[in-house]
Amino acid sequence: MNISAGQKIKTGLFVVVSLLLLLILVFLIGKKKNLFGNTFYVYANFKNISGTKAGNYVRFAGINIGTVESINIINDTTVRLQLSIEKRIQPYIKSDAIAGIGSDGLMGDKLVVISPGSNTSPVVSDGGNLLTSNPVDVDKIMNNLTKIADNAANLTGGLSDIVNKINSGKGSIGRLLSNDKLAVKMENTIEQASQTASSIKKTAASVDENMQAAKHNFLLRGFFKKKERKRIKDSIEQAQKNPEPELKQKQ
Repeated sequence: MNISAGQKIKTGLFVVVSLLLLLILVFLIGKKKNLFGNTFYVYANFKNISGTKAGNYVRFAGINIGTVESINIINDTTVRLQLSIEKRIQPYIKSDAIAGIGSDGLMGDKLVVISPGSNTSPVVSDGGNLLTSNPVDVDKIMNNLTKIADNAANLTGGLSDIVNKINSGKGSIGRLLSNDKLAVKMENTIEQASQTASSIKKTAASVDENMQAAKHNFLLRGFFKKKERKRIKDSIEQAQKNPEPELKQKQ
């Protein structure tokens, strides 16, 4: 089978393009993995890495400076991340820098965020361990928010039922608001009670005036004087029987 010159050219172009695409792909992967740069490794231990995967970015001061090289489970409460970081960044990462788990945007991939340490601390060493802060448990927060939303829905539904019953005239409040006759009767009852209280007050004032007048009446003056003398006598006898509390306290 003879192969024409055109077919050879097409085959050669296909091979060249494929090699170029392969080289670009290797370059992009190597750049992300820092395969072509000088790197160093540090470690960070977490109780929960919140979905972080190998290959996720490591970010410092808002700049991607490396990747998560590997993830290993140390024990039932500790997960260790090996971080590959560009060597040129090492002088800026101190030994008391803190690594935490963050997100690339609201719904983006997880990444390791390194916060700078103090200027007086030494530079982190190759193979050193960073301090860490464990991420917030988003699942627990979402569960709590779901419970709050359910409770709010139940409360709203209950209030809606109460308002509907009131609007339809059910219950005491509903009957009071929807029945004009009942409201008028209540107003009349309150008004009558107010008038009765006013009458009692006037009667009491009148009785007091009559008692004062009776005390000054010459026919009853002797009776009231006799009653007053008896009250004074009883008070003196009572005082003689019971010594004064103040004298007892002084003794």
